[in-house]
Amino acid sequence: MSNINGKVYALNVITPMKPWKTWLLRGFFLLLGWIKPLQKDLIDLSFIEFARWVILPRRQFPFLGDGQAKEDLKYDYLLFFSNFNGTWNQYIDAFSAVLSKGLNLIWRWSEKFPGSVPVTPFKQYIAQVQFDTDYYFTAYPQAAANDVKSAHVVQTSLDKLALGAGGLTPQQFAEAYQRFVIEVQAHLGETGEAPVPF
Repeated sequence: MSNINGKVYALNVITPMKPWKTWLLRGFFLLLGWIKPLQKDLIDLSFIEFARWVILPRRQFPFLGDGQAKEDLKYDYLLFFSNFNGTWNQYIDAFSAVLSKGLNLIWRWSEKFPGSVPVTPFKQYIAQVQFDTDYYFTAYPQAAANDVKSAHVVQTSLDKLALGAGGLTPQQFAEAYQRFVIEVQAHLGETGEAPVPF
């Protein structure tokens, strides 16, 4: 399972597109970049650490020379890269349930895309076009995206407590410390290995 690093799972998907469809998708990506509310649902899925689509035209594949045969490709390719927390099934289920319209607007240009709803054919499609990741970087492999966000909340609260602690009496400090613990208790998670995804 080379796609797993601690609590982080990497997903790479490569799908072929007919070249004339590439320009339509480029236009949609341009709109997506300009109209920020269209990105809201993707951003709200807090277990997604990273998600990116890239269009690779068939005539712009790397060519190194030195005996490498030039490829004569029929399709352009849409590459999707993502890192997320949780299992593969949870991720695809969430994508299908929350982002189905957006996914359909992006992947509909790919060959044999069945749509993101119902989820079973969508999962079968992703499983067929997914490639394992041999190496990837994650800054906090033992922590989920929500763990990192919670750590910021705890650190900010601790800094605030420390800043005012010097001038407090022991009784005042005990009260301030209790307020601190109550404020951050929902953000004290556990880092470590994630459960094995199915």
